[in-house]
Amino acid sequence: MQTQLVIFDWDGTLFNSVGQIVASLKFAAQQHQQPLSDEDAKSIIGLGLPEVMQTLFPDVPELHQEILDSYAQHYVASSQDDQWFDGVGNMLQDLKRQGVQLAVATGKSRRGLDRVLAKTQSQDLFVMTRAASETKSKPDPLMLQQILDFTGIPANQAIMVGDTSYDLEMAQRIDMPRVGVSYGVHHVDILKQYQPMTIANSVTELHHWLNTQVA
Repeated sequence: MQTQLVIFDWDGTLFNSVGQIVASLKFAAQQHQQPLSDEDAKSIIGLGLPEVMQTLFPDVPELHQEILDSYAQHYVASSQDDQWFDGVGNMLQDLKRQGVQLAVATGKSRRGLDRVLAKTQSQDLFVMTRAASETKSKPDPLMLQQILDFTGIPANQAIMVGDTSYDLEMAQRIDMPRVGVSYGVHHVDILKQYQPMTIANSVTELHHWLNTQVA
């Protein structure tokens, strides 16, 4: 059945921001004398921020808000050069020209998402965006279900595209077709566990594959 809707994760899928997220998380942890490795910081990208705090710093709940504040301040101040991966703008414009509806489902906060949507001037490309701060965090599929309800498109005519297990698991839980990308956070072996239709190794490869589903 022809795909009518493509839902994208943001960080690590459309936006080349993983390195800065890790650096800002590590900065915030150091500010509050909390140990944090690069690997652990990278592993939680895609979760909502409260879930990130609970996962990385379970023993100091009293510090969660202070760590989050430090993270947010450092990220905003240091992420000026973050941008879309090469080819993302062309891919999104091409899909939209073909009549495909586009959406975003992200672990970012609404404030953070609105900031990068404005930075990339991409608000008009997406029929709907959902941030973790206004719904349930991945891998709960609620944000996907809300996008489907808004567009009126059934799950089997949509595709979720993401770079983490959280993206693919939430799609799998509502039987939505899904695609992994290998250039983001999680290793291909992890992504394969969620039975994606394909795993793209570049934006160019992703663009070409999506064109085969919407033409």
